[in-house]
Amino acid sequence: MSDDQSPEPQIFETLQPADLASRVADQVLRAIGDGRLRPGEKVADARLARELGTSRAPVREGLRLLESQGLIVSHPRRGFFVHAYDADELKEVYDLRECLELHAAEAAVARMTKADCARLEAQVQKLYDLADEGQTQEQVVQDFAFHRMLCELGGNSRILRLFDQIAAELRAGIALVGQLYDDPEEIARSHDPLIKALRARDPARLRAELHEHLQDAQIHVVQLFRTGAFDLTNLDKLSDDQRNRLLR
Repeated sequence: MSDDQSPEPQIFETLQPADLASRVADQVLRAIGDGRLRPGEKVADARLARELGTSRAPVREGLRLLESQGLIVSHPRRGFFVHAYDADELKEVYDLRECLELHAAEAAVARMTKADCARLEAQVQKLYDLADEGQTQEQVVQDFAFHRMLCELGGNSRILRLFDQIAAELRAGIALVGQLYDDPEEIARSHDPLIKALRARDPARLRAELHEHLQDAQIHVVQLFRTGAFDLTNLDKLSDDQRNRLLR
């Protein structure tokens, strides 16, 4: 290597021997989530094994695990690639998110305490504050955090785990939310009907309002994605901390 050539930057951290396959999967998932591995990009198992300090067997096992979750695809004689979702697939993932969130929200109404309701109200107030401050990208992160909080209050750990799992698949759609409104305060206002239903402890009303809220986002996000308005550079505007919180 000549003096003017810089070594290729290392993407992954060296692993210890225990539970290698799942830890490989975790690092690849993080790389997908924060944009270091882009949709359609090849994931070279030889390079991955070298950077992680392990053999190719656990690397392939970890990639197969992510393939079973739909995040990685493999092609004979070509290798592994990050799944590049199209608009129809994104719509399906949003449909799944809605099913999970509607169920969790109904359970949350029965379970939540006054303190829990206050936390949700404070989260919406944070959306208003961020709108006033012009912090639109952070507002997108905190918008998603509100919905995760609602799922958490539902009390079903499996639903919450699945909700977190599909967050990586929804990353493109989440990043587009900020483009749906000319006025960032409208993002905050769109949560007011949810808070009113929660205060009233009315599960039917909450389900109806949440369905409308999620459907509106889905329709517009998928339309932007379908017409090619989605630009991956939007993700680069998020800080590392913001991206990580979208995938917490």
